[in-house]
Amino acid sequence: MRDIIHRIGGVTLKLIDQLKSKYSEISYLHSAAALMAWDMRTCIPLKGAEMRAEALGYISTLAFRKSVSEEVGALLGQLNENKVQEELTEDEKAMVRVASKSYKRAKAIPPELHQKYSVLTSNSEKVWEKARKENDFNSLEPYLEEIVELSREMARLYGFEDNPYDALLEGFEEGMTARKLRKIIEPLKSDLIPFIKKIVEEGELADASLLEGRFNRRAQEKLSRKVLKLIGYDFDAGRLDETVHPFTIGIGVNDVRVTTKYTSCEFTPSLFGSIHEGGHAIYEQGLPISLKETPLYGACSLGIHESQSRMMENMVGRSREFLSFFYPQIQKAYPSNFKNVPLDEFYRSVNNVKPSLIRIEADEVTYNLHIMIRFELEEALIKGDLRVSDLPKAWNAKMKEYLGIVPDTDSDGVLQDIHWPSGMIGYFPSYMLGNLYAAQMYSKARQEIPGLDKRIEMGDVLSLVDWLRKNIHSMGRRYEPEKLLKAATGKELDPSYFLKYVKEKYSNIYQI
Repeated sequence: MRDIIHRIGGVTLKLIDQLKSKYSEISYLHSAAALMAWDMRTCIPLKGAEMRAEALGYISTLAFRKSVSEEVGALLGQLNENKVQEELTEDEKAMVRVASKSYKRAKAIPPELHQKYSVLTSNSEKVWEKARKENDFNSLEPYLEEIVELSREMARLYGFEDNPYDALLEGFEEGMTARKLRKIIEPLKSDLIPFIKKIVEEGELADASLLEGRFNRRAQEKLSRKVLKLIGYDFDAGRLDETVHPFTIGIGVNDVRVTTKYTSCEFTPSLFGSIHEGGHAIYEQGLPISLKETPLYGACSLGIHESQSRMMENMVGRSREFLSFFYPQIQKAYPSNFKNVPLDEFYRSVNNVKPSLIRIEADEVTYNLHIMIRFELEEALIKGDLRVSDLPKAWNAKMKEYLGIVPDTDSDGVLQDIHWPSGMIGYFPSYMLGNLYAAQMYSKARQEIPGLDKRIEMGDVLSLVDWLRKNIHSMGRRYEPEKLLKAATGKELDPSYFLKYVKEKYSNIYQI
């Protein structure tokens, strides 16, 4: 009997080592592709973009082919056998679960389709940059039409029960469906729209104009670097660069890069944008190195990822406690702008609630409405209920319905986001879920960290980061989003935490 157990255990160990070896190889290719993508979005020469898109498509497809090889499939088949499963540790079982699910999903897409999609979206991103600058939706339209068409084909290949959109959503938020989203959206919408109306009609409005002026780019960069260090971002394992549309990207272990955008007439987009991207980055930097080059090394989901950035940007960065500590740094950077502006006025101005056109600049209260708009539009595109050519008109109608405003240009409307040109249909709901996850996590952290508000007021954000490291970051991809949230907070997703948070904060600010 001992010989049989030893033999099975030895085989199991060898199989796990083989799986890790395969994922190590694939992770190197993903790292190369990520570096190429970072370069394309930050500093590539204009004329080099087309060739880079081809090279990126090749590397991505090579990684894709390796991940869906027959060898990997056979290996996972053996690891899923009952007698082998009995020999696995809990982490190893999680590795096999995640790898098997990823394999099945990836295997559904032919390599030729994957490469076609990669090249298409890489080129589409560059067309989008020009189209947004020139307010030219027509130039992007044929690219979006092809992206939607290929996305529908991929949804069919992935498989779904009753909604093709669910097949795409699954790639960003495991276990989430359009039906579940609607159950979440309804109470949010019914509470937020009247609350926003009450703020606008009855609240004592903040003077947002005090945030306008002339702001030196170098001073903005210095502030961004200071605030990133304060929230725990490790510059020895990353860097800060400028881009058109801010993003964070993990190149590999100990290389997680953030970007921001500087504008001369405002400094808050770069400051809070840096905090936001820093929230993403400290999650990536906090992943357990013991899981590197395995299926478990990565974020649990895009929604959990977004919870970290929204928590840092809004619940910390825009809190009165944090600004009590950091505002003197802002006054020092821009004495002519803020020397005589009291903290209370600045605090109210950076928490100004006003229906606005641009999602990434939207306040906490109206932000989720932007996501609801995008969710409804992209679902309609995938289901065939909306044509790409009608997208600008549909966008403006939704903006009027949800926020009461209509953009004058497509640049401030349907062209403002890079997600659809990048092929990331199904991504937007993760932003809303991130807000909800963040509020629930933050509530739990405040219960478990003695005097957290006071600590933040003294500049100690790392106490919160340590809690997140323990309960979220260190888990990697061991759990699905819903299970991770319940393990961290003791409860399933409950939108009431977010509603309680925004109503308390903004009722106080606006004295309503």
